[in-house]
Amino acid sequence: MGQGAVAQGKKNARRRGAWIVFEDESGISLTPPVRRTWAPVGHTPVITAKFNWKRLSMAGAVAYSPDGGDAAVVFQTKAGAYNDESLTVFLDQLHEFLGRARVTLLWDGLPSHRSRLMNDYRRANRSWLVVERLPAYAPELNPVEALWGNLKGTELANRCVETIEDVETIAHGGAVRIGEDAELAFAFLRHTGLSL
Repeated sequence: MGQGAVAQGKKNARRRGAWIVFEDESGISLTPPVRRTWAPVGHTPVITAKFNWKRLSMAGAVAYSPDGGDAAVVFQTKAGAYNDESLTVFLDQLHEFLGRARVTLLWDGLPSHRSRLMNDYRRANRSWLVVERLPAYAPELNPVEALWGNLKGTELANRCVETIEDVETIAHGGAVRIGEDAELAFAFLRHTGLSL
């Protein structure tokens, strides 16, 4: 049912010679994501973390080139939550990162993605930007969810640090690692069951 809408966006992107870009937001804090780990027999691993409400928001995009031969990751963090204004800044930076190429953007129905400001931004940038909405309640169709899982399951897993700035540095390092591995970005896409 939802595959039809995604397929239509893919056809439009190919006709326009546009990058297909999936985008999503997530959050991180000083409380680390807990994952299984190894320990000597009889010694249960213990994570000691500061209980602190400091959080960062992350915006991420996984982009696939018009010919399907390359992939890129764009990543950004900020204090507080993303809103329509900060997302327009992220989209401008994404556009610059992709060499001012045409973009077909696929994202969920977050209110900030549908606001009046965002609709005005879309109209003002329609020469390069087409936005398609992912089906409701279908995060499994967004490769960025796999990016979050990889980042939180690798660099951020069981990691206890002193400051939110340390978390930010670690998250950026993980995003660079993922961004340098185009095959991993294609694996994220395959995991959704979608293809270019």
